[in-house]
Amino acid sequence: MAWQGWPAPWQWVAGCWLLLVLVLVLLVSPRGCRVRRGLRGLLMAHSQRLLFRIGYSLYTRTWLGYLFYRQQLRRARNRYPKGHSKTQPRLFNGVKVLPIPVLSDNYSYLIIDTQAQLAVAVDPSDPRAVQASIEKEGVTLVAILCTHKHWDHSGGNRDLSRRHRDCRVYGSPQDGIPYLTHPLCHQDVVSVGRLQIRALATPGHTQGHLVYLLDGEPYKGPSCLFSGDLLFLSGCGRTFEGNAETMLSSLDTVLGLGDDTLLWPGHEYAEENLGFAGVVEPENLARERKMQWVQQQRLERKGTCPSTLGEERSYNPFLRTHCLALQEALGPGPGPTGDDDCSRAQLLEELRRLKDMHKSK
Repeated sequence: MAWQGWPAPWQWVAGCWLLLVLVLVLLVSPRGCRVRRGLRGLLMAHSQRLLFRIGYSLYTRTWLGYLFYRQQLRRARNRYPKGHSKTQPRLFNGVKVLPIPVLSDNYSYLIIDTQAQLAVAVDPSDPRAVQASIEKEGVTLVAILCTHKHWDHSGGNRDLSRRHRDCRVYGSPQDGIPYLTHPLCHQDVVSVGRLQIRALATPGHTQGHLVYLLDGEPYKGPSCLFSGDLLFLSGCGRTFEGNAETMLSSLDTVLGLGDDTLLWPGHEYAEENLGFAGVVEPENLARERKMQWVQQQRLERKGTCPSTLGEERSYNPFLRTHCLALQEALGPGPGPTGDDDCSRAQLLEELRRLKDMHKSK
């Protein structure tokens, strides 16, 4: 059975033959002719997609990905011995959420039941940094929640699960998460002390991507969403193993949560993301106010999480595909389709294309 998101063998053969034909046409066609210029562009685009697929497969399915992760880890530890950002924990009624800056821009988290002194780690990519926080807090690690398989989110699973023998590793069985012991499906609940954490299936970035929602009701506080690479402050993750419709459906899952839900993302991308949001909605005052705050935070190397989903609805363009203001800001699209979800998916694709162009400048 072919891995979802990766071409079947016959597609590889057809793709290689197509590349060969294009190369031959380029060789025999006169210099400067229109056909040659057009085929050159087509060849470059096809080659880039093919090379990306090969590189992505090597990263996610072979030991080369793990070696790349280890190199990232060494560089980040040398460059940021105390972490890339200064973070502050949030303490509620007997529950503590502690962001841990890891690698060059990732966040891991400890969710702590302060009465039972039990902890859950989310995406512990640097086991040394997470272990240091566990020891500082004086808690027992009983569970790891992994949002997806990428090494910058799952790289610490092995060391931490070996060090803490009773620690369970949770995640999607569809995602090939290393050292997974307890597979989760959509709406499954993980209970640790007074912590009630619900898994929500949000495919798109990867086939089995999950986000985790800490229910605020048991401690009479706001719910907390640990979003991995689905949703960031004013941004969303790349669609590596799905399409725009899949990602849109996953984002809509998050949109169904309450405005006071705290967003704890997997990366520190706030300043870059808000800069892009200003390109597509330059007159959005909520974005401008948030950008001023974020820029001050980053000048002091302070982290920018959490935001709230209510805030994100006001300035995150990837959550605003239903908003007329954003649709008008992007100008005429591909035309009416008669299907609102299809139109929104097309807008999401256009936002991603513009974001990539903005980043490459």
